[in-house]
Amino acid sequence: MLKKLSAIGNSYGVVIEKPILDLLKIDRNTELEVTTDGNKLVLEPIRNRRKRIADATSRVMKAHDNTLRRLAK
Repeated sequence: MLKKLSAIGNSYGVVIEKPILDLLKIDRNTELEVTTDGNKLVLEPIRNRRKRIADATSRVMKAHDNTLRRLAK
């Protein structure tokens, strides 16, 4: 599916059709996480915020364990 950006005030947006929103169980109140790898844009609905925060915290702790332990002293 090809899309073009639409002007929305001073910004641009992408219109997502209702069948796609229904398929992904997304509505206007669903929070979306926006990420990029420098080449593509990824929109991902945030389903379980606590689990995502716990997972991110675990990754940080694992990657920086020694530094955090030294800072705690």
